[in-house]
Amino acid sequence: MFVIELTYTAPLAEIDRNMPAHMKFLKKYYAAGRFVVSGRKIPRDGGIIIAAGDDRAEIEAIAHEDPFYARGLAEVRVVQFRASQRADWIAEGLTST
Repeated sequence: MFVIELTYTAPLAEIDRNMPAHMKFLKKYYAAGRFVVSGRKIPRDGGIIIAAGDDRAEIEAIAHEDPFYARGLAEVRVVQFRASQRADWIAEGLTST
């Protein structure tokens, strides 16, 4: 499992102009089974994506496809972790061994 953290480096008006491209990117990787959950940070200075996969290099490459990063509007940080516990209501497929 991975946490992808985006930190905006551009004004929110520029982020909002690029939001449709970012949403298309998110939908692509939700459909591919890589993204689990995502959303804005509070305060709104970036976003978080929880991703599933075994290959850190693959997840980093995916994160670098994000239009916010690719267009120089945000920095990205990828943190890998082993999901060893989960809430009972989370589907079994969300954890990785």
